[in-house]
Amino acid sequence: MVTTSMIVALMYLALAVAFLLVFPAGVYFYLGKRWNRASSIERLLMYFLVFLFVPGMLLLSPFINLRPQPRTIPE
Repeated sequence: MVTTSMIVALMYLALAVAFLLVFPAGVYFYLGKRWNRASSIERLLMYFLVFLFVPGMLLLSPFINLRPQPRTIPE
């Protein structure tokens, strides 16, 4: 039998996973796709999202590489 306190604990766990892993991963993906082409308002939104999800961004940062890909030089 599932009690109310168990449901509340599961909801807290789901919110923590979303805040620390899911949303920051989406922000990283968004930043990687739009960083070089963003307008000033969109860049402000990016800065806000990074500020909002700082704990999750710090948690994921050792595993994500945002460096640009090397160019291929045509021969």
